[in-house]
Amino acid sequence: MKQLEQFANMSKDDKYYDQLWVDVSRDLVSHYGEALFKNWFSKINFCEKTKNGTLILSVPSNFIRDWIKSNYFDTIAKLFIHYDPEIKSLDIITKDIIPTVNALQKDLAKIESINSVNSEIENSTTAFLDQRFTFENFVIGSPNELAYAAALAVAEAKKAVTKSNPLFLYGGVGLGKTHLMHAIAWHSRKKNPKRKVLYMSAEKFMYRFIKALRSKDVMAFKEEFRSVDVLMIDDIQFICGKDSTQEEFFHTFNAIIDNNKQMVISCDRSPSDLDNIEDRIKSRLGWGLVADVHSTTYELRVGILQSKLEQMNIQIAQNVIDFLAAKITSNVRELEGALNKVIAHSTLIGREINLESTQDILRDLLRSNERIITIDDIQKKVANYYNIKVLEMSSARRVRAVVRPRQIAMYLSKILTPKSLADIGAKFGKKDHTTVMHAVKKVEQLMSSDSEFREEVNLLTRMLQS
Repeated sequence: MKQLEQFANMSKDDKYYDQLWVDVSRDLVSHYGEALFKNWFSKINFCEKTKNGTLILSVPSNFIRDWIKSNYFDTIAKLFIHYDPEIKSLDIITKDIIPTVNALQKDLAKIESINSVNSEIENSTTAFLDQRFTFENFVIGSPNELAYAAALAVAEAKKAVTKSNPLFLYGGVGLGKTHLMHAIAWHSRKKNPKRKVLYMSAEKFMYRFIKALRSKDVMAFKEEFRSVDVLMIDDIQFICGKDSTQEEFFHTFNAIIDNNKQMVISCDRSPSDLDNIEDRIKSRLGWGLVADVHSTTYELRVGILQSKLEQMNIQIAQNVIDFLAAKITSNVRELEGALNKVIAHSTLIGREINLESTQDILRDLLRSNERIITIDDIQKKVANYYNIKVLEMSSARRVRAVVRPRQIAMYLSKILTPKSLADIGAKFGKKDHTTVMHAVKKVEQLMSSDSEFREEVNLLTRMLQS
């Protein structure tokens, strides 16, 4: 990642500010993705930190300055203040322009407002929370409705602990796990301001633990983490293979549960699929409710785009929304990043947002994401997964060991290829289109009622899309 220019008139060691940017930029990448970071935040340069504690950043154009201020200013400001409380205010200018006193005062008022919100939600030990990540801004669909309901139940609970303890959220990157965890923190403190909520990534948990070891202050570390009402650890897979951190996490977990406090954990896979982690930890992670966040459906992606546009008070043609929802299928983060890029490009050059301009703007992204999946690919992958012969996909055999994989392959052919039901049926031994329709409905019914079966289908989907 590109390092930013050094501060002028630095009051601290240069290395401190280098590390400060590393911390801030890592969180920006985590929240917005590498593509958006490269397009917008990598253009930021440090200018100076004034005597009154105002941090001044510069960008190369008025457009970039205005866009960042309109969409990301609060986020960037809150991150810098989180990592360096001595920063009192933030301003973003175009290069060689000196900010006015009024501008600094205006931004100072904005930062003070941010700090006021933070003080209601978190104490000084709690990691950064994104104000966008609330339950109100979370779009619900069949892939995430269980996770959403469980998260809301934790946040709404009158007592600190719920039956879903621990609540374990898992799924792929950019599907909404972190959003739900932030939403729990915001809503929980709103419902009960006295409730002590601590949210932290597993990476930061490890960092804090190592720091405590070096400073010989482990007891303070233990007290800090075990005195909360709700402890949330994000991306727990990070501690896999890290024995000392696993040991401390194990004891922290037990202390929280034994004290009837709530644990919320997120991961990119289910507890049983975690490698290089102790069996006793695996067992405890599955004690409560394990809720998976599936890959988004087309309908959910449309809903997410419409919600995002509503928040931004922007209207674009429905065929553009449909196009984005159909083409950007990897995760929500990339979907929102693509929408932001289309809007930014349109604002920059004054070009109307239509299907043609969208295809042009996202040409490189669409090309890099394009993965042509054929029915043959699906039949081979499913047959291999269920240990049957590929030829049996088009056979007339009716035994369960063949019928179920065949139905799954038909379902995947329907959602992952543009082929019609008749075309799909033809590839499965000249089956009628009604047979394919029946298979699709059967798989959908089983996915809604059988979590293990649903995970198998989602796994096959991810394997085919990777």
